[in-house]
Amino acid sequence: MPEPTLLAVEDLRVDIPTPAGRLHAVRGVDLALAHGETLSIVGESGCGKTVTALALMGLLPASASVTARRMTFAGEDLLTIGERRRSDLRGNRIAMIFQEPMTSLNPAYTIGDQLEEVLRRHRAVGRAAARERAVWLLEKVGITGAGARLGQYPHQLSGGLRQRVMIAMALMCEPALIVADEPTTALDVTIQAQILHLLKALQREFRMALVLITHDLGIVARVADRVAVMYAGEIVESAPVAALFASPLHPYTRGLLDCIPVPGRTRPGEPLGVIPGQVPAPIGELHGCQFRNRCAHVRPGCESNQPLAEARPGHAKRCLLPA
Repeated sequence: MPEPTLLAVEDLRVDIPTPAGRLHAVRGVDLALAHGETLSIVGESGCGKTVTALALMGLLPASASVTARRMTFAGEDLLTIGERRRSDLRGNRIAMIFQEPMTSLNPAYTIGDQLEEVLRRHRAVGRAAARERAVWLLEKVGITGAGARLGQYPHQLSGGLRQRVMIAMALMCEPALIVADEPTTALDVTIQAQILHLLKALQREFRMALVLITHDLGIVARVADRVAVMYAGEIVESAPVAALFASPLHPYTRGLLDCIPVPGRTRPGEPLGVIPGQVPAPIGELHGCQFRNRCAHVRPGCESNQPLAEARPGHAKRCLLPA
């Protein structure tokens, strides 16, 4: 029997006013996630990945316009609930791990105060019980001397330890869904691997769903079940992770994969693939494929809007090229 849908998003759009005009940061994004599943959203900086995550969390500024045909979490309509109910869900049923733990943790409060606050905000527990869970979770995420760490401030911890604290904080209330926004970007390669291994182990243990936002396809290959590739605010390809790596259908996805060295195939000193140009700012009236000015396969019709259509079972693309 298939897992019930935990998160369902249809036609999500986010518009943000700017001095240059209205920025269409997210355009027609559809997402679906089951319990225990990992969905990775990938793309270059400026593609709309983080804005999508903040829209799910309800953390965008009031000036941003967020619309969707449907946006539900565990059957609850996120578009119609009030801010009080949103606040009850955030940190409780839905948690977020931010990209830079040094700016996400409050430098004026100890690690213990910040961890305990999360649980006490959403559960009727005392300080002793909250402290006990904080110590248990710090040990769970691989921090030694957890009891002593509670009295430390963020600046007294390394980047890797701060990220582990952020993960522990996200787990305080045993959420059903964690949104991780590039959780390893600020870390060195060996610590990145440790954090990714930790996230997957904790996900299996707590049976959480995970939305992982990244620009690193190497990370995607190791942890994701399904992948959504974003470009200029749109999903241009969506597929199971194995199918995407074996046979990418969109030229943008192929370009991203060509940028990655392949052990045993890429010779030392051999130049890697590049995607010319840069992601356009989706401001004003937008028509057609936004990748066409960077695409080697551009053809008549690319100036027209293309739907995200299934080309193979479970594998969809937004492109005129045949599958």
